[in-house]
Amino acid sequence: MASRSTIMDTNSFRAEHAAGLDDDARRLTERRGRLLGGSYRLFYRKPVHLVRGKGQYLWDAAGHQYLDAYNNVASIGHCHPAVIDAVQRQMSQLNTHTRYLHETILDYSERLLATLPAEIDRAMYMCTGSEANDLAIRVARAWSGGTGIIVSQEAYHGTSDLTSGASPALGSGQPLAPTTRLVAPPDRYRVETSDLGAWFANEIQRQIDDMAAHGIKFAGLLADSIFSSDGVMVGPRGFLQPAVEVVHNNGGVFIADEVQPGFARTGEAFWGFARHGVVPDIVTVGKPMGNGMPVSGLLAKSEVLAAFSDRIPYFNTFGGNPVSMAAAEAVLDVIAREDLQAHSLRVGNRLQEELRGLAAKYSCVGDVRGAGLFIGFELVSDRERKTPDKALALDVIEKLRDRFVLTSVAGPYGNVLKLRPPLAFQPGDIDWLVGALDGALAESVQNARQG
Repeated sequence: MASRSTIMDTNSFRAEHAAGLDDDARRLTERRGRLLGGSYRLFYRKPVHLVRGKGQYLWDAAGHQYLDAYNNVASIGHCHPAVIDAVQRQMSQLNTHTRYLHETILDYSERLLATLPAEIDRAMYMCTGSEANDLAIRVARAWSGGTGIIVSQEAYHGTSDLTSGASPALGSGQPLAPTTRLVAPPDRYRVETSDLGAWFANEIQRQIDDMAAHGIKFAGLLADSIFSSDGVMVGPRGFLQPAVEVVHNNGGVFIADEVQPGFARTGEAFWGFARHGVVPDIVTVGKPMGNGMPVSGLLAKSEVLAAFSDRIPYFNTFGGNPVSMAAAEAVLDVIAREDLQAHSLRVGNRLQEELRGLAAKYSCVGDVRGAGLFIGFELVSDRERKTPDKALALDVIEKLRDRFVLTSVAGPYGNVLKLRPPLAFQPGDIDWLVGALDGALAESVQNARQG
């Protein structure tokens, strides 16, 4: 049997589910099977046929309205009018590449860099997070003179050759690069330590030492500061500081993958890494910066980037094009105008309170953790032993879908619901989400008792 990965296959449609589909869904899935490559996956045993979106809501072909509790691509909300207007206006004027002069990329870069520590003062642009992380690895290697990259055990950083080799979440079918080393994630729920920062820093040093023992020079740590694919490991504020010190003491760079925790999502800071008071050497950004437009970026300390850019020209045909930059500028406008960072913190805290109420009600809820509108809801079969319950998590995901709430799972055990709605999510949506989750848990627990 072909290997199945956590990130792609845990909550996916498979051929054996076809019998449960209506005629329309069966027709579309069969058509996909005839036309598209076999590597693609669909969410849910009964895939959702979406046709429209607005804010935090989506509608399917039958007219049913869904609450999107998962999508960070449309970070400020599906089809935000400010982004639509900016894209339409720029598209009607010009769209070309970065080898011609244009103000928009410069205006945007000044604004984006102003949100970062002063040491980070250079920007480069691509189309996808994979491309940004790919370039970040190349820059880290040029700066350090090494090749070894450390990532967390369930990390996902992209699909290019370099990034897939540093993305264990893609599963055993995708081999890791021989220069990649995995570090246990900073799981405050499961790791028994009084100092999570020191523990995590020690884990990184162990992997650096292992590299040296195998003749591999360390280049850097590539990490998503909220460790979302590992199961949303928020950790206490500041715990990353000792880890970054270890990285620097060993001649490496810290690459902060901000594709998921960046752009005000955590509420506590504009950037996920800023929660920890650290200054990365390189920051990578993607999906949320364009609210659905394909745009990504690499932001770096000039001296670190120079090790690569002073020697090697870089060109990405559509990276930094005026239309994508217009979309990205509109996103910054909306975050500021709608005060989405404060909104994310306020609404996220209230949502966590309600979710903790479910934890008090159901013994199968092992942990609720998060920052702003990025929350992990962990399900277990034994709360004392913290035994992961993947089957329950997948069952709950399907029951949420039946209640018109969309989300997915994360973590090495596939038992953590990753609740990450667009920042348009409002206090009034909490009742829908928590009510649906309450009903799904009640039904799953009842079925388990009867079974």
